[in-house]
Amino acid sequence: MAFCTATFAILALVSQSLDEARRLQRPIVDTSMVASVLSLTNKLTEGTESGDLGDMLGDSYKGYTYTYQIQEVQTNRLFEADVVLQNPNNAIISKGSYLFYRPLSPAGSLDGATVAR
Repeated sequence: MAFCTATFAILALVSQSLDEARRLQRPIVDTSMVASVLSLTNKLTEGTESGDLGDMLGDSYKGYTYTYQIQEVQTNRLFEADVVLQNPNNAIISKGSYLFYRPLSPAGSLDGATVAR
């Protein structure tokens, strides 16, 4: 009886360890990684930009693409960044929206700029 209990406990631990090892092999991808890169800048300009996440963060993320659109949402230079991530099959895997206050940014459409940059 004790042998069976110990065997099942060991098998459960092995199964859990294998599952954790599989999780470590796949990169965890979400929009906060792109937002963290945007947060490092002092200036934001309105517009849309896209690219390969691997170029931004390293080879583990090759094939994943990002697109973000920045727009001014208040006249005090408060900007919103809408970020979309896609996997190598072009399926959307994550969406997020982030607010950034950047007083050093050039005027946006709400601040009197005539053309979005």
